[in-house]
Amino acid sequence: MAVSDQAVATGTQLDQISINTIRTLSMDAVQKANSGHPGAPMGLAATAYDLWQNFLNYDPTDPLWPNRDRFVLSNGHASMLIYSLIYLAGIRDVDAQGNVLSTPSLSLDDLKNFRQIGSKTPGHPEYGLTPGVETTTGPLGQGVANSVGMAIAERWLASYFNRPGFELFNYNIWAICGDGCMMEGISSEAASLAGHLKLSNLCWIYDNNHITIEGNTDLAFSEEVAGRFKAYGWDVNHVTDANDLEALSGAYRRALTIKDRPKLIIVDSHIAFGSPNRHDTKEAHGEPLGEEECKLTKRAYGWPEDAKFLVPDGVLENFRDGMGRRGAQLNSQWRALLKNYAAQYPDLAKQLEQLEHRDLPAGWDKDLPSFPADAKGIATRESSSKVLNAIAKNHPWLMGGSADLYPSTKTRLTFDGVNDFKAGQYNARNFHFGIREHAMGAVVNGMTLANLRAYGSTFLIFSDYMKAPIRLSAIMEIPAIWIFTHDSIGVGEDGPTHQPIEQLATLRAVPGLITLRPADANEVVEAWKVIMHLKKEPVALALTRQALPTLDRTKYASAAGVARGAYVLADADGGKPQVILLATGSEVSLCIEAYEKLKTEGIRARVVSMPSWELFNHQDQSYRDQVLPPDVTARVAVEQAATLGWERYTGSNGRIVGMRTFGASAPLKDLQKKFGFTVDQVMQVAKEVAK
Repeated sequence: MAVSDQAVATGTQLDQISINTIRTLSMDAVQKANSGHPGAPMGLAATAYDLWQNFLNYDPTDPLWPNRDRFVLSNGHASMLIYSLIYLAGIRDVDAQGNVLSTPSLSLDDLKNFRQIGSKTPGHPEYGLTPGVETTTGPLGQGVANSVGMAIAERWLASYFNRPGFELFNYNIWAICGDGCMMEGISSEAASLAGHLKLSNLCWIYDNNHITIEGNTDLAFSEEVAGRFKAYGWDVNHVTDANDLEALSGAYRRALTIKDRPKLIIVDSHIAFGSPNRHDTKEAHGEPLGEEECKLTKRAYGWPEDAKFLVPDGVLENFRDGMGRRGAQLNSQWRALLKNYAAQYPDLAKQLEQLEHRDLPAGWDKDLPSFPADAKGIATRESSSKVLNAIAKNHPWLMGGSADLYPSTKTRLTFDGVNDFKAGQYNARNFHFGIREHAMGAVVNGMTLANLRAYGSTFLIFSDYMKAPIRLSAIMEIPAIWIFTHDSIGVGEDGPTHQPIEQLATLRAVPGLITLRPADANEVVEAWKVIMHLKKEPVALALTRQALPTLDRTKYASAAGVARGAYVLADADGGKPQVILLATGSEVSLCIEAYEKLKTEGIRARVVSMPSWELFNHQDQSYRDQVLPPDVTARVAVEQAATLGWERYTGSNGRIVGMRTFGASAPLKDLQKKFGFTVDQVMQVAKEVAK
């Protein structure tokens, strides 16, 4: 149907015009930017339109409605698809304080500003920048793995808050993914976990267009995707034409009836659908069509070929009367239900409000332990376990697990009434992610996006497997919690494959991520206080396998200094040191020993415990100068890790006692001697720089 006939368009005619509006907006935005991926939005326009217009329970006037369905575009390079939908649906904007505004999330001018500096329409969708975008999907596979975390969160929220007659949470998660997502290993891990947990609120829609950047997928991909997902325990359905609205609606309706497993809908599509010369070609994947091809394609759609960013009359109203009307009605009913719920269950309603605002529940810290001085001490993984359990007992939505390592990471919740999260038992807070570090990271992000305080744990060395989700948690500014143990060559006999060397430097290099490496049990307590107050920053907590002395805080400074990132733990008489010893984690007690011996030799030393570079760098200059006086240039940093970055604190006159090679397989004491982490070595270096 030609757009010139749009004045009389109704029903399926208006559907087709709306679909072609999505296609042409996507084409025009990519062409204007001279950059982007037009093909997937063109091929998926009908698939996404039918889902949003007829099945997605979402109120555009309230994009923060807690019981909204979540839509994830995992193949984020197709971003103009979701941007077009956000604009046409009229999703409203949200300010930095979480207030829904009367202005739209995206205007037509925003679409015209696609991929430009300061734009709300970047090349890949970004959570927090563009309301209507539920997660940041850049690296392929991350989005679908996030969707598993979102599905887990809904199941937990429903089991915790729902009561007879008050079904507050029953939303679904819909994710569109492409061939690239299917090839990435993270999708296999995530799908396996979702099938095991029988997450029937989850549906992936696979854009099966057989095209990647290099060409047809038969170059590298020939597996039977349907068989793979059936083996995972998913329901699998197949739509052979991505433009068949009746078949698509049937598949979506069927997905909603299945209550015992996740669903995969395989949709056969054509990249750059309708383009005379780019249809089913790799060029349509990552290049603009070109001005002439845009005209030819619009002609094929019955579209005015010279019109750009055209939104025909009736299209915006069509979305308002379909998705908008349905979403507003469901939201209104939910708000009325919540009001009655609050009257009957005021405590739960208060908790829900706190959860939605990422506020702490009253009394969350009332059982925090304090650890007496102890020369033998305790491993920080052990003290962290005690603190974690003390907090979680009074903080109902703090939850998480490990990649099959909780006996080692000590992250299991053990108090009465806490259970293991599994199929059919969703009111639980201990998660078994299996040996799936890649997926665990993305799943934790998905849970955190639903405002749960979620954590994932493994050995620090395996943070490499989780780099993408850690990085994305920082980009999204969400308070995901990463607990890493076995944080140094203290791993010992496991050897260099398991001894982290460059991992701390890697984590510290991530903008917005807070890395904490506490020195003893009481610094662990203070570290967790910092963690629990975070609302936007993710955190990596690095903990020891080996026991560390619990420092005597009547002799040395209070561990409360952790909140400022670094603090003077032990000082020279009169506060005028000749040399400053800086350290984190297990090496702080080593510096304390050296400090005491240097004192007997008449050398005035200061020990600075520096558990978080990031927190320290956030302090004002006067405080930083108090801790590290500019006129004291004799400085020694001690850390069983790569030396990269320490030079900013030691300066050109300082020295770093660190790792310049990989480790070795041997008992810890032998490793400390081999690599120079001894009192004598620290003293010798301190004396040299003090001269």
